[in-house]
Amino acid sequence: MTTRTGSRRKAREMAMQMLYQADVGRQTPDEVRKLFWTAREPVEEDVRGFAEDIFRVVTERSQEIDALIDKHARNWRVERMAAVDRNLMRVAVGEMLGWPAMPMPVILNESVEIARRYAAPESIPFVNGLLDAVAKSILAERAK
Repeated sequence: MTTRTGSRRKAREMAMQMLYQADVGRQTPDEVRKLFWTAREPVEEDVRGFAEDIFRVVTERSQEIDALIDKHARNWRVERMAAVDRNLMRVAVGEMLGWPAMPMPVILNESVEIARRYAAPESIPFVNGLLDAVAKSILAERAK
């Protein structure tokens, strides 16, 4: 059994993998859901549920999420970023928008930890800096 923190991280990783599969494999959300869960060992229901929730929010709000990432990426367009980086950032921004009660430092820390596992070493400061800028803009917008 995993801890709540561990299960949340696992769900975030799975959501990123689902988005990566949709992005790189050019699959629809329904195709991803069908193939992703059949191609792996069963996972705890809370992990699967949170991963599905994140995937749904990011899929439904993809234009808004990519626009926020684009706005804060200096000299980078989302489609030119490494697939792992952009999908990891989509998960984080989706969580920032979809779960406003989730503390931003938790989302940022989790994203950096996942980047350490999946992204290139030079991507870690890029991901961290961009997500920090997005988080600050979302918090500023909420404060209005």
